[in-house]
Amino acid sequence: MENVSLQWPPGLEDPSGTRAPKPRLSGRTMIIDKGMGLHAFEDMLHMAGDYIDIIKLGFGTAALYPAPVLRKKIRLCHAWGVEIMPGGTFLEAAVAQRDAARYLQTVADFGFGCIEVSDGTIDMPRSLRRSLIREALNCGLKVYTEYGKKKSGSTVDVSELLETVHDDVQWGASMVTVEGRESGAGVGLYDREGNCREEDVLKIVSQVEDPRLLMWETPQKSQQAYFIRTLGRDVNLGNIAPDSALALEALRRGLRSDTFVQESEGGDERTAKTGLPLVGETGAGR
Repeated sequence: MENVSLQWPPGLEDPSGTRAPKPRLSGRTMIIDKGMGLHAFEDMLHMAGDYIDIIKLGFGTAALYPAPVLRKKIRLCHAWGVEIMPGGTFLEAAVAQRDAARYLQTVADFGFGCIEVSDGTIDMPRSLRRSLIREALNCGLKVYTEYGKKKSGSTVDVSELLETVHDDVQWGASMVTVEGRESGAGVGLYDREGNCREEDVLKIVSQVEDPRLLMWETPQKSQQAYFIRTLGRDVNLGNIAPDSALALEALRRGLRSDTFVQESEGGDERTAKTGLPLVGETGAGR
């Protein structure tokens, strides 16, 4: 008979000793779903639901779902304690068609608990951005916003980003995502090879009122490792591919070479070779 009580030693499940369970305020992971089938979606939640905080139905793909399938995905997320939202481009399409109010109500009626407000494709005055945040809140939706343009070659203006974070949070947004697209190359903080502009990252983190208010889009594994090494295991990371959810959690816990945790030679202290928090230390946001 199968022994269902088998369990890895706790120190091996999380060598970092810092990962907090859900619900958490930091160390959050956002998955981008670009059109997964229902069975694959359910399998992902069974495998990695404990490590996923938010799922975004990328772009305007939610509009293309058969309604029963969309509602089933939403119910599955609720059962797993995962937030689910349509992509911000879908809202931008509604704004362009002057139908944002009806769109927001439909999002709530479908059972989504949150929404993304962005202006990555269209130009949006701050007054309209503020109005959309308020309307979404009035519909009972939690609001995540996004900063940055999707056009190739677009970069982050640090001062503008900091102002946007301050304003969006004041108006009721829970978190602001820094644009990186699903490619992580040639846009936002990334050059065409996907390398991060470290000077801008450090400047943003040093000046933002609370780093937990930021989610960094990091579709590439090298970017995920960079942000974990630079900002710690409890950094919020988004636009993660569905098949990378467990791999990212392994990075966070020090179960991959890039963020490996090992015992030092001098005694019982454990140290991360990357300079990350020591095992047993409290991670940011716990």
